[in-house]
Amino acid sequence: MVKEFSTQADLSVGIETLWQAVAKDFIVTGPKVLPNIVKDVQVIEGDGGIGTKLIFNFFPDVADPSYQKEIITELDESSHEIGLQVTEGGYLNHGFSYYKTTFQLSAIEELRTLVKVKISYEAEQEENANLTKKAESTLFYLRSLEKYLLEGHSR
Repeated sequence: MVKEFSTQADLSVGIETLWQAVAKDFIVTGPKVLPNIVKDVQVIEGDGGIGTKLIFNFFPDVADPSYQKEIITELDESSHEIGLQVTEGGYLNHGFSYYKTTFQLSAIEELRTLVKVKISYEAEQEENANLTKKAESTLFYLRSLEKYLLEGHSR
């Protein structure tokens, strides 16, 4: 049975800039935002829309396995929502049989965006899920992305 866990972050970045980084430029921004974790991100198949398959390669001393394959399962430009489901490696090698992260962006002010994060998952053993830690790593990514963008990087 799929369960959900939600959290959110209020970021000091405009919605369009943040959407570009989260939904369009993640291949470039991922390794720059998390340079000690993400080695690179590659498109395996697709054009960046729904059904696009990606591989996130991590540095070997950071994660085991050193990669995570994901597919874009949701992408809605008008509501600024993107969903990424892990299909191989990563979380699936750490006690999850299903793991999907959905980001939904909403403008608060011109230079403030609320990011709602929903983690949908099935854990092989519930006590091993440790969703708080997974949510913290997602929030760490968002805060790192915010810092990167506020420093004037857009690519």
